[in-house]
Amino acid sequence: MTKSDDLGKLILRVALGVLILLHGIAKLSKGVDGIGGMLSSHGLPAILAYLVYVGEVVAPVLLIVGLFTRPAAWVVAANMLVAIWLVHMKDLGALNNQGGWALELQGMFLFSAIAVAFLGGGRLGIGGRFN
Repeated sequence: MTKSDDLGKLILRVALGVLILLHGIAKLSKGVDGIGGMLSSHGLPAILAYLVYVGEVVAPVLLIVGLFTRPAAWVVAANMLVAIWLVHMKDLGALNNQGGWALELQGMFLFSAIAVAFLGGGRLGIGGRFN
């Protein structure tokens, strides 16, 4: 493994962590009632909406600092799958007005999280060589 491998992993996990964390911060200020309603409409308990804080606050912070990187990335990936299922299924095969995938942001978050989960966080983080 080279220093550039670790730097690339750092950039990927910090970018993913910061961008997802911004969504989590918004939910901290606005709450998760809307998500609870969506879960209820699918027959699930609304209380599960609070798990979004794990997927959009706790896991991204772990990614940013480089601790428990692989599990944190899997949590972000699962969070994105639930978000796609709850909100975006109608757009799964759709293109936007510019010809791109309508879910390109969600897809980038999902597949970046999966990449970090497989790659690990590298040595540039609190978890160091254990990532």
